[in-house]
Amino acid sequence: MNIQQYFEFCLSKKGVTEHFPFDEDTLVFKVGGKMFALSSLSEWEKGTPSVNLKCDPERAEELRAEYNDIKPGYHMSKVHWNTIAFNGDVSDKFMCELIDHSYDLVFKSLTKKLQIEISELKN
Repeated sequence: MNIQQYFEFCLSKKGVTEHFPFDEDTLVFKVGGKMFALSSLSEWEKGTPSVNLKCDPERAEELRAEYNDIKPGYHMSKVHWNTIAFNGDVSDKFMCELIDHSYDLVFKSLTKKLQIEISELKN
């Protein structure tokens, strides 16, 4: 997966916005004002891209045991976040599933009112 595919996949989800809340390097995707994916642009340029994604705590541990390129979240809660290297032992298809999982977890944590507003948006 290249950065353009990653960018377009994240932005294709309902209610997603892009931000740089920490610095000019860390691209953050949010839904309902809450983060679900973070990635360093400079790491993409270096050829070592990765993404931080929210994950169910039990599943996060299972994934870390199964995949070499899934580690505890870098600079994030190690319980709820994983850092996943792109173009390693995680396929693009599975990476998309993990991004979907992160988005869904964050979306479900939003208020019902906000969930309805986002669901009614046109893509």
